[in-house]
Amino acid sequence: MLKRTTLVLVLLLTGCGGTEPESPDVMFLQMMVPHHGQGVRIARLARDRPVRPEVRTLAAAIETTQISEITSMAAQLRAWRRPPTAPAGSHGAHGGMPVTPETLLTKLAETKGPAFERDLLNTLIAHQDDALQMARREAATGTDAGTRALATRFTRSRQAQITRMLALLRGR
Repeated sequence: MLKRTTLVLVLLLTGCGGTEPESPDVMFLQMMVPHHGQGVRIARLARDRPVRPEVRTLAAAIETTQISEITSMAAQLRAWRRPPTAPAGSHGAHGGMPVTPETLLTKLAETKGPAFERDLLNTLIAHQDDALQMARREAATGTDAGTRALATRFTRSRQAQITRMLALLRGR
């Protein structure tokens, strides 16, 4: 009995207790839903700013894709009877979820003139690279075939977006 009580306390103190998802696939989806939401917020900043048409088109495509992916991920989590996001800090012991700091988003939203496009692209590149790294890890180690396939699709999509944004930064 003492061992079991100790185990329960250790799990609760390390954040891996009752609110922790039971699989890495659930954890991946719960981390990606808010990450995608933040990506949508970043991409939407290009809507009413002076950016080249190809940057506006790419940002709109990122927004549309990520909204669709959020819908799919949330549906899968509902099917598993899991919430779309995990309680704050519950994934810290597993590497946490990379996020773009709110201060950076606020600064980007306040950026004016030609610097906006450059800063938007750099922010999106970093944000999409975080998603790319999480997706690669899930594609390699996930246990659910559907979630691994989704992660593989994320990997291809995010890599293509990053490649395109880097070309846009170089003026191509």
